[in-house]
Amino acid sequence: MDMIKFSRLERNCRQPVKEEMMHYKMAVLGNCSTQHLAKAVKGYAYEMQIALDVFDADYDQIDAQILNTDSEFYDFAPKFTVLFMCSEKLYDSFVLMTQAEKHLFAETTLARIQKYWRRMSSNINTKIIQFTFAQIDESVFGNYACKTEDSFLYQVRKLNYLLMQAALEYKNVFLFDLDRVQSLYGQETLMDPKMYYIAKLPISIKMLPEIARQIMQIVVAIRGKIKKCVICDLDNTLWGGVIGDDGIENIQIGELGLGHAFSDLQAWLKELKRRGIILAICSKNDEATAKQPFLSHPEMILRMEDISIFVANWEDKVSNIRSIQQTLNIGMDSIVFLDDNPFERNLVKSMIPEITVPELPEDPSLYCSYLKRLNLFETASYSEEDAIRTRQYQEEAKRLSLEKEYSSYEEYLESLEMQAIAKPFDKLHYSRIAQLTQRSNQFNLCTGRYSEAEIEQLTKDDKHDTLYFCLKDRFGDYGLICVAIMNEISDTEILIQEFLMSCRVLKRGMEEFVMDTIVAMARDRGFHTVRGRYIPTQKNAMVSDLYERMGFRNLDNNYFIADVEGYQYHKTYIIKEGDRVNE
Repeated sequence: MDMIKFSRLERNCRQPVKEEMMHYKMAVLGNCSTQHLAKAVKGYAYEMQIALDVFDADYDQIDAQILNTDSEFYDFAPKFTVLFMCSEKLYDSFVLMTQAEKHLFAETTLARIQKYWRRMSSNINTKIIQFTFAQIDESVFGNYACKTEDSFLYQVRKLNYLLMQAALEYKNVFLFDLDRVQSLYGQETLMDPKMYYIAKLPISIKMLPEIARQIMQIVVAIRGKIKKCVICDLDNTLWGGVIGDDGIENIQIGELGLGHAFSDLQAWLKELKRRGIILAICSKNDEATAKQPFLSHPEMILRMEDISIFVANWEDKVSNIRSIQQTLNIGMDSIVFLDDNPFERNLVKSMIPEITVPELPEDPSLYCSYLKRLNLFETASYSEEDAIRTRQYQEEAKRLSLEKEYSSYEEYLESLEMQAIAKPFDKLHYSRIAQLTQRSNQFNLCTGRYSEAEIEQLTKDDKHDTLYFCLKDRFGDYGLICVAIMNEISDTEILIQEFLMSCRVLKRGMEEFVMDTIVAMARDRGFHTVRGRYIPTQKNAMVSDLYERMGFRNLDNNYFIADVEGYQYHKTYIIKEGDRVNE
């Protein structure tokens, strides 16, 4: 994988900010020299069309900046904070300790880090990106270091494990796994001993762009920009050979020879699917022939039930990818396309510039390692609902097929037998609610992004009312697909602070059902008016007229208002779960 050079990122830092760029504030704090890291992150953000305002603290000023609430750090109030404590500085402290202190080194270091997390979290609303620790083997014990608490290697490994455990309890803390980066690239590539001794810079200049890239992947994942789907070619991508020419018995898949490389790729894709990434197929092939390995080859790891959408025909791949994207109703920038053929890759990249098309190596044995290094599927959240996403899209395909059987769309909606749940936020659903705020971009009126901790705080605020909505029909359960947050701005008026919904349920009548529920709640609570707002983004134009369609009057500055008494409720084919369906 070719890396951007640090000199290019330095030049980016001097470029003027473009009007269309997103603007974020980030602080970089370390017990080592961080000015080059700060430049790299700012320069890489520019590559991603993000204007990053960076506060780079002076050398080894973590305590002064975090523990003193009057510091420049708190005045700056960053949205993101990178906390980098290097292993080399930890080792300097470790060698001065008694044996008893060494045995507790991991625990005492973790306690110090958690103190930083608590102080920051209690004073500002910031997402903390905490570096894990690259392993340093001091070679005092050799391999026996794995078996004694006296060794620094033992303590660093223990510390990284404890960090992972602790981060589970802090919803605003995200780990940057520096030790993982070292395992991928090697210690000699990651570190530059000479630069550390001269300038206290523990990361080599060569590796800074890659570190910056992965930091920014975490940032954009937190802000909701993630990959949601992989579209795969088949021949010489998921298996070796051409199914139409070689036949099912001669394609390369399984334990023998190069087939193992294709099996490993399939196994990795299946793990992505289990995590919630949608898998789709786009192949120039006869459909029946293309499906044969999925149905009957004993060594195939991926099966038809793993695939949400299967497209195999002789049409051009650009048209087929666009069809898949429209069916899934996700942005092209959420899709990764894998194809061994350089011609097909270049065609798709030129015709659909938003899509991500990795340049797969010529050697299939390198596919998996190459894709893993790209780290395309960074995420900031995970919920149980992610694991059933493939089934949900397969159910959606059945709904689309059924739609063609009815003479009117209304008859089709009625046939779905839709039932909805509307409830205030509860602890069981905090993770999914936060995830939906982070990932929804198109049907999202104000695009506020919330962590689990912030969602929990809203439920404790007397001035806020919250609702989540679930939907199911006779084909299956959509799960939690909509979130609304209301703010009581006066005794007579309530503001819809956030209203966002999964695009999977568009044109089902769900938006009308949600708005009717909100207005009915406001009526029952004694409010006279409901105010809504719309904050335009590059992706949410589809809801620019939503309030007017719902019967709200347009005010200035993208605000809308409805009188509770005069509000006209909408006819939908959705009932609240537990109500009787009309005969």
